[in-house]
Amino acid sequence: MSSIRAAFFTAASSATNLPTKTILPEVAFIGRSNVGKSSLINTLVNRNSLAHVSTTPGKTQQLNFYSIEDTWMLVDMPGFGYAKVAKTDRQAWHDLNYGYLLHRELLQLTCVLIDGRHDPMPIDMELIENLENAGRRYVIILTKCDKLSSIQITARQAQIKNAVKMCDYCIDVLPYSARTRMGREQLWGIIKRETKQQDTQS
Repeated sequence: MSSIRAAFFTAASSATNLPTKTILPEVAFIGRSNVGKSSLINTLVNRNSLAHVSTTPGKTQQLNFYSIEDTWMLVDMPGFGYAKVAKTDRQAWHDLNYGYLLHRELLQLTCVLIDGRHDPMPIDMELIENLENAGRRYVIILTKCDKLSSIQITARQAQIKNAVKMCDYCIDVLPYSARTRMGREQLWGIIKRETKQQDTQS
């Protein structure tokens, strides 16, 4: 499989110190803690450890920016909904996430990760509602689908599509597996379209 150039660019711990010396379109990845975000990012770019994979939820505590092929910026965001941190830390992550998602001009696409094994939680729907209200385009990615049967995947996908059927800015609801790479090529296609890239090898 082709190697993909991916390099750490910078990190931001608050919405006031986001990078300014870049014009690359940005694609953000966000979801509840322990949703499999780091594993997804690593398989997406064919790297073993671009994003840190941990058994401890809540490991990502800042916005991490990675330059991908010098054509777009991948933004790894802090997970939300993890209770075993101080309330002040949860609020800081909330402010950081929404300060970025709702106001960053370079943001072209948000990848909203939801564990495909479970019903979406109110906090997931709150994120989708906020993206809708801000007019931000997003794709919903159902993670860990290798743990589901094809019938279960179809049912979960239909459930989520029905939940967002009145939404204007949801591009797709995409089943994904970091283990089998299910959905990887489809996600690459969405990212290329949304960041207006030419069709390059992935």
